[in-house]
Amino acid sequence: MAEKPDRDSRTEEATEKKVRDEIERGNVPVSREVSIFAFAAGLLVVMAFFLKTGAADLVLILERLLDNTNDWRLSTGYDAVALCGLIAKQAGGLLVPAFIIFIVAGLGASFSQNAPRFVLRRIQPDFSRISPSEGWHRLFSARGATEFLKSVVKFVAIALVVTAMLQADRLQFVNAVFVDPNAIPDLINQMAMRFVAGITVATLLLVTADIVWSRINWRRELRMSRQEVKDEARQIEGDPLVKARMRSLALDRRRRNMIEAVSRATMVVANPTHYAIALRYVREEGGAPVVLAKGKDHIALRIRAMAEENDIPVIEDKALARSMYESVEVDRMIPSEFYRAVAELIHLLQRHERRKAPVH
Repeated sequence: MAEKPDRDSRTEEATEKKVRDEIERGNVPVSREVSIFAFAAGLLVVMAFFLKTGAADLVLILERLLDNTNDWRLSTGYDAVALCGLIAKQAGGLLVPAFIIFIVAGLGASFSQNAPRFVLRRIQPDFSRISPSEGWHRLFSARGATEFLKSVVKFVAIALVVTAMLQADRLQFVNAVFVDPNAIPDLINQMAMRFVAGITVATLLLVTADIVWSRINWRRELRMSRQEVKDEARQIEGDPLVKARMRSLALDRRRRNMIEAVSRATMVVANPTHYAIALRYVREEGGAPVVLAKGKDHIALRIRAMAEENDIPVIEDKALARSMYESVEVDRMIPSEFYRAVAELIHLLQRHERRKAPVH
């Protein structure tokens, strides 16, 4: 009962990160029917290209051994080894190709579904797999019921194929028994190949449906709740609250540095309370005046306070202060449209300084 609400809450499709993480952990969609199809197809290839000649050679050597037992000396161990080697050589003509074909079929069944990947977690011991309670749970779960239903469908499909072929070949087999018994081996070989071919085709249809179902079910198992999607987004992009706090701290740090830079200014352009721009102009440094700080409302008041603490002249010009606040950037030279207005203020300050200068 506890799993149902959790499963019902997973209404969102899995994100790319979720899918990628599951694949890295070895949780990939796998159809078991592909292995059965690969085995049936491999068996069909063996029967079509190797069984008849390989079995014939093996039967021939065994017939010679049984019919002419006196021709085979077994007086020493070397004789026995030689005989076994001869039989193994004849059997190898059938078994070696079959072994290679089945290995290739098995690897193809695995690689055709998913790219080869080594996952250490998959080979680590998992004691839950041998737990009786977990075994009963898997057996009577929805997945267990689905696997049982698939097994029933496979059995019925294969039984129908075999029954249909037996019905089609029964008269031919009976006629061979009474008319030409020597044709029975070839007839059995042909019937066996047709059986395997029919089973292979039936399995191919089941495999196609099972691959589609396994991938749909895999995606359904990976579904996430809305909270899981939000938590993952926080992990990827960072917690919005933390990011906002970091932005706030960075902004405060820039403001502190900007206010401290006012101490190097040569003048501050301001209106009474709303705007303030701290400028630095030293003829020897060259270039246009540089904006060291700018602010509005309480930041403007802090700039003015810092200027007054450092005996930096504050010139009130409402229109110029507002216009410069909207156009200039900190640590940059003022735009050319403000050259004339700022130059007049600089000349005004210079005249004021000359008046204050003592006469020697």
